[in-house]
Parts: sequence; structure tokens; C-alpha cells
Amino acid sequence: MIGKARHGAITVSPHQRAVKGEDLVWISHCVTMPEPLANSKIMSLALPTFLKQSVTTMLDALLPPVCLSCDRPVASHQTLCSACWGQIHFIAAPFCSCCGSPFEIPVGDGMLCAGCLSHPPVFTQARAAMLYNDASKPIILGFKHGDRIHPARALASWMHRAGQELWPDIDVIAPIPLHRLRLFKRRYNQAALLAQNLGVLSGKPVFVDALLRTKPTPAQGHMNRKERQANVKGAFNVNPHCLAAMKDKTVMLVDDVMTTGATLNECSQVLLDAGARGVKALTLARVKGYA
Repeated sequence: MIGKARHGAITVSPHQRAVKGEDLVWISHCVTMPEPLANSKIMSLALPTFLKQSVTTMLDALLPPVCLSCDRPVASHQTLCSACWGQIHFIAAPFCSCCGSPFEIPVGDGMLCAGCLSHPPVFTQARAAMLYNDASKPIILGFKHGDRIHPARALASWMHRAGQELWPDIDVIAPIPLHRLRLFKRRYNQAALLAQNLGVLSGKPVFVDALLRTKPTPAQGHMNRKERQANVKGAFNVNPHCLAAMKDKTVMLVDDVMTTGATLNECSQVLLDAGARGVKALTLARVKGYA
């Protein structure tokens, strides 16, 4: 059953919702995360401007804004200090037209990197907001493992800009899932938090359980490309309750970091096998190259 409600009636179970722009679109059985952003938007719509400014001033006094990376004081929340901003390598053209890996020298449009030429990915295109390096690592690891989930909105906004050329073709958003045992231990799926915020920014519906991780795979931090491919082989399935929502749709896969693309490739293949028209990918960060 599919229905719709404006923000003023957000009382339904979180087990029957998908986020879509300004509205909440209810999708039976397709679970999404709770709506902190929607709730904050309700507050912003209900309060007069002068009262919002007063509340913001009081909150800033109690919880002064700090840099998302180093915790130095900054002018506003959800920002980086000038020093950290200068160290983050945000990805911009020129880059591979397929996987988004940055090139060192100017190249023509439509050029592919060596990795995509030698190992063509299953997904059509991928983009990332920044390189995974010593400067971005504290932000990503804190968000992924350190319960520092407050930057999710800012991180998603960087991703949204990085994927701006992809959004016109996208029908639905789906995050890379965690296995239930890892989700129980971590208590949240960082990819789902990013996907939820991207749904608000893009106006696309988000299905946080479109994919299920059915096999508890070991951590891949020290694995090479072939080992990662073997590690995630057969680890994912499309949620039977979301098959209709994925069929004939172009899906935006969302994850925190792209290393070799093994996980994104496996999830892309599962979605295509289930009837998706196409798959593109968007990550917060990526390692340089596609090896």
C-alpha cells in the first residue's frame, strides 16, 4: 500500500516510510531511518524568524560550533575550519567519466581511467566528494565508527554536489547495507544516514532496506581487489518487499568509501539481476585510482 502525508502528520511507523523531498511517501515493508531532518524542518517552519534566531543563538552559546574534523571553533555548525578545508582534496574535473577517479593532467571529455578500461565496473557511473587520505580520514572514521553522526547533513551536501550530473537520471536511492550483526554492534548504518540526507537534498525516494546483506563478511581493510571480490560474492540480495520499487528504475547506490569498487559492483549486479534499469554510485570518499 502506498500513501502520502505532509510533515504535519508524521505519526506512522518508521517501518513503512521512504523519504521523498518535502513529503513522506509511505512504502510498505521498505524500512527507512527515522526522520530527524524532517522533524527539524517542522520546527523551522513553525517558529517565527526572530524566535529561530534566538534559539540558534542560545544553542550556539551552549554548544559552540566546531570544525567537523579537528574540533576547532568555527563560525557556524556543519563546517570545516580554514586549515582543514585547505587540506581536504575535494574531487573536481578532470576525472574518469565512469568511476570518477581524478586525473593528474587535463584530458578530454569521456576519458576512462586505466582501472575502468582493464576492469569495467558493473555500475554505469560513480562519483565521490573527496579523496580518502590523511586529511579526510578523521572525518570518515569518526562518522563510520566513532558515533559522530552529526556531520551527516554536511557530508551528504558535499556528495550531492559531487553527483550533480548524475541526479537527472536517478529514480531511487539505496544505501549499501550492513549485516544485522554489525548493525547491532554499531547501532547505525552510516550509508543509510547519508542516503536519507541525499533524499532530502535531491527529492528522490530512499529505500534503506532495498538491499539486504545476508552474509557476515569480514572487514576488507587489508584485502586487495580480488580478495574483496571474493569476500562480497553472494553477500547481498534485493529485499523481496522492494523488488517492485527497484524494477525498471535507475538506482543511486550510496556508500561511505569506494576502494576497489567490489562492494558497489556486487550490489549493482544484484540490482540489475532483480530488474533495475541501471545503477550509479555516489560515495563520500574514494581512494585514488580503481585497482
